[in-house]
Amino acid sequence: MSILTQAVRVYEHGGVEQLCLEEVEVPLPAAGEIQIQQEAIGLNFIDIYFRTGLYKAPLPHGLGFEGAGIVTAVGEGVTRFKEGDRVAYGQSPLGAYAKVRNLPAKQVVHLPNGIAFEEAAAVMLKGLTVQYLFRQTYRLTEGETILFHAAAGGVGLIACQWARALGVNLIGTASSDEKTALAKQYGAWETINYTTENVPARVLELTQGAKVPVVYDGVGKSTWEISLDCLRPRGLMVSYGNASGAVTGVDLGILAAKGSLFVTRPTVGTHVDTAEKMQAAADELFAHILAGNIKVVIDQTYPLSEVAKAQTELASRKTTGATVLIP
Repeated sequence: MSILTQAVRVYEHGGVEQLCLEEVEVPLPAAGEIQIQQEAIGLNFIDIYFRTGLYKAPLPHGLGFEGAGIVTAVGEGVTRFKEGDRVAYGQSPLGAYAKVRNLPAKQVVHLPNGIAFEEAAAVMLKGLTVQYLFRQTYRLTEGETILFHAAAGGVGLIACQWARALGVNLIGTASSDEKTALAKQYGAWETINYTTENVPARVLELTQGAKVPVVYDGVGKSTWEISLDCLRPRGLMVSYGNASGAVTGVDLGILAAKGSLFVTRPTVGTHVDTAEKMQAAADELFAHILAGNIKVVIDQTYPLSEVAKAQTELASRKTTGATVLIP
């Protein structure tokens, strides 16, 4: 038996006017799936990329990859979950912007009682991102000094706290003195206002001329060369996002000229591609939250009906911390 619910659909790529909140039919979960009544939904920059068409998906499609709620039905063959379980996810098929949805059980994790649905929806994708960046792509060790761009954003504030918990000196960049102060408050060792300071020069100064072994860059086009200039020889450039536009037309010779540098363009999905890896990464994140090492910062909440306003404010960089949609 199917049920009717509300969900956001995109029929044409473009601006926020393409976001259509409509009534949709949700069937019983298929084999290997579970049905979730969603209590909170995470909003992320990647949602905007799919709305505009920067990232491709067959039209029409839903939006969103992150949410939390309660299991209301279980498909054939699913043994990890039962009705009533508290769950969360941060890496799902498109379609999180909905009140009820079905999704593969292998992409869902158990949510501890000590973590609220809003916290989980705000932190899953961003937290799993920091987990794979800090623990898998380049495994940070105590005492290292690193550079992290957009340190006052949703991912950035988690990164600041996680770095502090690991004993890592995180140099965070941000676009204003208010945002650099926020990053410092949440654990950044030092901060750089990239609108008023020369980032490579300041990194050189902060590291006594050594530069950093790794740069985490979710900004993209506008920070590409700046990031490379902050790396020590054989350092790693981790380009994991495109907030300012995609990095294109890369001249590999520049990596040689700047010191035999390495570059990677990783994604969450390839780091947590099994149920076991997903739960293990989430458990590491949840442990830091429950221990008080990571505070989930939710600075904006919107009803699902105001999704256009929510995406507009995120894209214009008027937000700090995480944004959550409430179904």
